[in-house]
Amino acid sequence: MSKEKTKAVQTSENASPAKQKKHVLSYEKRKGLYGYGFIGLWAIGTIYFFIAPLIMSLIYSFNETEVKVGGMGMKWIGMKNYVNAFRKDQDYTLALVDMLKNTALRTPLIIIFSIFIALVLNQKFKGRTFARAVFFLPVIIATGPVMDIINGNMSTGGYSGGSEQFSTMFEANLVDQLLNFLGIYNISDKLSNIINSLTTDIFNLVWNSGIQILLILAALQGISPASKEAAQMEGATSWEFFWKITLPTISPMILACVVYTVVDSFVDPGNKVMTIVLNKSTNWQHGYSAAMAWAYFAIIGVCLGIIVAILNKVIYYEVE
Repeated sequence: MSKEKTKAVQTSENASPAKQKKHVLSYEKRKGLYGYGFIGLWAIGTIYFFIAPLIMSLIYSFNETEVKVGGMGMKWIGMKNYVNAFRKDQDYTLALVDMLKNTALRTPLIIIFSIFIALVLNQKFKGRTFARAVFFLPVIIATGPVMDIINGNMSTGGYSGGSEQFSTMFEANLVDQLLNFLGIYNISDKLSNIINSLTTDIFNLVWNSGIQILLILAALQGISPASKEAAQMEGATSWEFFWKITLPTISPMILACVVYTVVDSFVDPGNKVMTIVLNKSTNWQHGYSAAMAWAYFAIIGVCLGIIVAILNKVIYYEVE
């Protein structure tokens, strides 16, 4: 009996490592579980804080909402909110048309300006790092308090006094003061409005081009120096190199900049459409404001689809 017991113990000892190995996860599986853990946290946050409110806003847009004790009261009215937004609310339609016009005018200017500045910053010169930081600075400091200072609205953010002095450096009417200082008086109102609009556009142009300049600069740095050397050996000028090599190579990044610029212009809280939507929501008209927001979202999607479809015909994609 003792021999049988010893054999049983030996067999159990030999079998236990095999059983233990079955429960040990490999390194690749552990890495996969870590990845699923990180993605799971993101997915839970996205579903709870983004997807669920998005679905609720879509439901609100088809209902007449009323705040009640313990929740939101809803009465199904179908497409009535959408119809009222476009047929009865003239401010909303006018703001939409105005926003589309401004976006159509500003986007090409921002893209052309960004390409020009990126080409300049891609050259080797003293102070290049400082110049790059200057053009990207608005992206870093474009916070609420800074924008309040620029717009002279420090009192709304809890800062009283001194906002006018700080904001005067950004005001467009400084052009009139400069003209008066130079001895130019009594210019026509039309000419004065043109000068003011141009200076305002220049400020907005520089302020809204930081990300685009950075993206195009990264695309320019991805161009192989060998291609420029080959073009120089073939006798190509800098102008020909830009149009035939540089522009086609960075064209995918230009498309990304166009999409970013359009979206950034549409979702700017300062534009008229967003102001109307937020005001309706503040006045407890959640269903009506949700319908306006979803209609605005659909218009943005259609515009982006048209822009991408048109630009994709001229975009050069390098295939290895």
